[in-house]
This record gives sequence, structure tokens and C-alpha cells, in this order.
Amino acid sequence: MIDLYNKIGVRSLSTTPTPEPKAKATSIIDALPGNSALSKTGILATGTAASIYAISNELYVVNEESILLACFLSFTTLIAKYVAPLYKDWADARVKSVSDILNSSRTKHVEAVKDRIEAVSELKDVVSTTKVLFEVSKETVELEAQAFELKQKVELAAEAKSVLDSWVRYEASVRQLQQQQLAQTVIANVEKELTNPKFQDKVLQEAVADIEKVFASAK
Repeated sequence: MIDLYNKIGVRSLSTTPTPEPKAKATSIIDALPGNSALSKTGILATGTAASIYAISNELYVVNEESILLACFLSFTTLIAKYVAPLYKDWADARVKSVSDILNSSRTKHVEAVKDRIEAVSELKDVVSTTKVLFEVSKETVELEAQAFELKQKVELAAEAKSVLDSWVRYEASVRQLQQQQLAQTVIANVEKELTNPKFQDKVLQEAVADIEKVFASAK
């Protein structure tokens, strides 16, 4: 995780040149679905025209929920574009490091076996050689099992983190939407109560009573 945070910090502090408008437009067009530039441009023009037509004819009204959804989608896209590759690089580096350690250990074991075989062959001690080979093969199997288990744990941790991140983003969006709806409901109830004649009469009577108390105390 420290390597991941360091990568994120280095990337955020790095200065990248501002892309040219032509290159930026080309990247946007390449991101659209389609096999040719003509079809991609047609999709972009059709989507833009449909959006303008829907807004101008009030088929779609841009409101707070739309802005909230756009912000949420933009935030999710940024997370998927920048953080996910960094985490994948960190996980791959971690797996590679573990694999290198296991391969190095296996190489050392193989070399130890070869040295032992040579020493035993000089002594013609077949029984001892067999025992050593059995022990080495047993250790090799155990190391391979540990490597597989560690790889499974790394993959499971990555998947669990992805699920937890998605759930946290979903909970945050739902909580923000609920707070917004609650505020709108409270404001609507207050405005409705202010237009109620009984409530207005009550407020007026209380105000008159307060004024009478002031005059009475002044006398």
C-alpha cells in the first residue's frame, strides 16, 4: 500500500504538458464506439442534437439530481482511470516479488540437491541420497502450495477492496441524495405551513399579545 500511495503522490505532483486541442478532440472521438471516424462523428453529432432537442423542448430538465449524477459519474470515471491501474501495478509488482522470492528459493534448493547428489555419489550412499531428495521434493511442494495460497490471498484482497470501494461510493451517493430529499421535504412543509390561514392567525395573535404586554409593562 505504501508503494501505491507513493505512486499516486508522484503522479499527482508530476507536471504534464497541456494537450493540444486537436489531440484532445482526436482522443474524444477515438473513445466513442464505432469502426470509422465518420460513424463516430455521426454518433457524437446525434447525441449532441438529441440532448439539445430534449432540453429545448423540456423533455429533459437539468436539475440538482442531474448535476449530482454527472458529478458521481465523473468521480467514478476518474477513480477507474487513475487509481485502478495504480492498484493493479502494485498488485502485479507484489505477486512478481513473491514469485521471484519463491523462484530464488527453488533455485537454491535445486543447487543444494545437486551438491548433495554429487557428495553422495562420491560416497556411494544411495539410501542417504534418496532421503535427501525426498526431503527436498517435500519442501518444494510445500513452497509451491504456499506460493499458490499467497497468490489467492492477493487476488482476494484486490477483489474485496474493489467491492468495498464500490459500496462506499454507492452509500455516499445514497446518503447525499437522502439528505437532499429530506431538506426539500422540510422546506416544502414549512412553506406549506406558512400559507395556512390558521397558522397565520396564530402568529398574528401571538404578535398582538406580545405588543399588548409591551404596552402594559410600559404603563
